[in-house]
Amino acid sequence: MTPTAASVEADSSLEWFKSSYSSNDGPECVEVAIAHATAAIHVRDSKDKQRSQLTFTGAAWTEFVGHARRSA
Repeated sequence: MTPTAASVEADSSLEWFKSSYSSNDGPECVEVAIAHATAAIHVRDSKDKQRSQLTFTGAAWTEFVGHARRSA
């Protein structure tokens, strides 16, 4: 599973959301957006939205989330 850096400007039409497990008490959060046209999953740091984001294929994202659940 190898994420790639992507330009935020290239994906300005994405709708970003954060996990329902995240609190609203602080800005330390990871945000996710799904590009339905390409089935890509984009991930960014909510504290610095202008920095590069990670882009995963659907399969890589599924593998990552599965690993995170098993590790929790």
